[in-house]
Amino acid sequence: MALSIKTLAASLGISLLASSFLAPNLAHAEGEIRIAEQFGIVYLLLNVVRDQQLIEKHGKEEGIDIKVDWTQLSGGAAINDALLSGSIDIAGAGVGPLLTIWDRTHGRQNIKAVASLGNFPYYLVSNNPHVKTIADITDKDRIAVPAVGVSVQSRFLQYAAAKQWGNKEFNRLDKYTLALPHPDATAALIAGGTELSGHFSNPPFQDQALKNPNVHVVLDSYDLLGPNSPTVLFATEKFRNDNPKTYKAFTEALAEAAEFAQHDKGAAADTYIRVTKANIDRDELLKIIDNPQYEFTVTPKNTYPLAEFMYRIGAIKHKPESWKDYFFQDAKPLQGS
Repeated sequence: MALSIKTLAASLGISLLASSFLAPNLAHAEGEIRIAEQFGIVYLLLNVVRDQQLIEKHGKEEGIDIKVDWTQLSGGAAINDALLSGSIDIAGAGVGPLLTIWDRTHGRQNIKAVASLGNFPYYLVSNNPHVKTIADITDKDRIAVPAVGVSVQSRFLQYAAAKQWGNKEFNRLDKYTLALPHPDATAALIAGGTELSGHFSNPPFQDQALKNPNVHVVLDSYDLLGPNSPTVLFATEKFRNDNPKTYKAFTEALAEAAEFAQHDKGAAADTYIRVTKANIDRDELLKIIDNPQYEFTVTPKNTYPLAEFMYRIGAIKHKPESWKDYFFQDAKPLQGS
């Protein structure tokens, strides 16, 4: 199926960006940072940082020249593996992968979040007219997620299942999920004719899919948790401690990018198209990111309910007392939740 889906993606003009692991480098001097992102508008702050060379700018203010390396991966499992192997310094992924790796490295590498990338609703969409709610999903359906059981989309689906059938049934729908990058899944859903009938997506891919009259929303993450920050950036405690100037330049760059994106949506849209080379109409993109439900901010919002849920079902062993347990508290502490 994977080959045919990639062919569909190409024919539909949906951007597929190549990604590769950087060679592991477990230690490096101050003045180098390696960042891994994934697909979608939720990574727009990183697009702005990259386009405007904001890390380099703030590095010079700290008196250092910073070399920035960028790579693109798909799925929280791949992102977490890259961070643990030392291939990257900053990981971009959902709150689900963050909590998994925070729990796994508790008392050792002490990986925590650096910042949120904003607040965005994620939709579970389907081209199966019989699937109106998650209760209608059967063994005839297959749902694409970035990483099975680990991605924030998978955790949202488990949260919804627990709400529907009780905590013991949290993984009831896992058997219907498969790992696929967002561009590939979107192309398959739009075209139809494959085993894939659903996709727990993110913007702009969910919006592109919904332009097809055969595709509809089954579940909205905001209906589950309210407005929340689904995607974050995280790092090891060692990188933060050993590279204070580089780390500070990165956080200052993110904050500047958030201000830019939130207050100039047109320029933000241009940046996304320019950096990602996405084949999307500018007016369509601007309409998506101008949605009042979207907020570009480094401050995390409403992440703790998912953390508490993951502890309750045994997905993590350490129970965070608050969101501050899995977010670094820097010189300018975040005021989040």
